[in-house]
Amino acid sequence: MPVYTISVYSENDFQELIEVFESNIPQYFALEEKAEFITYLNQEIEEYFVVRTNGRIIGAGGINFDSDHITARLSWDFMDGREQHKGAGTTLTQYRIKRLKQQDHIQKLIVRTSQFADTFYQKQGFQEIKRIPDYWAPGFDLVYMEYSDFKKIT
Repeated sequence: MPVYTISVYSENDFQELIEVFESNIPQYFALEEKAEFITYLNQEIEEYFVVRTNGRIIGAGGINFDSDHITARLSWDFMDGREQHKGAGTTLTQYRIKRLKQQDHIQKLIVRTSQFADTFYQKQGFQEIKRIPDYWAPGFDLVYMEYSDFKKIT
């Protein structure tokens, strides 16, 4: 099994991260979402992490917080297509879940994904709450999911 390291995103990661993101178009993201992702990286990051193996970025994912101050969202998750189904996505998702469980004020964890990744999140413990067809782009549905076992760790 590969060894994965997780680190906080820095501006030096930008170009390599964009290339990994582009490897997911059009299978997991619509072309028009690239501009939204760039805006996110430049203006909307609260917590964002990159996953590396052998010194190379293979994926990323973030955490954002809702204005209610009790809800956290997993955001902009993706892995290089050549690295999917090897455990990096699970490693990053579980890292963020554990991080959020350590924050006493967080009571709810959600993810807004597409029909192309909802099965992955189900395996991580999320349950579908609602689905909106063509939300992200034509053919890219919104699948709103909530983590079903958000208990605090002691």
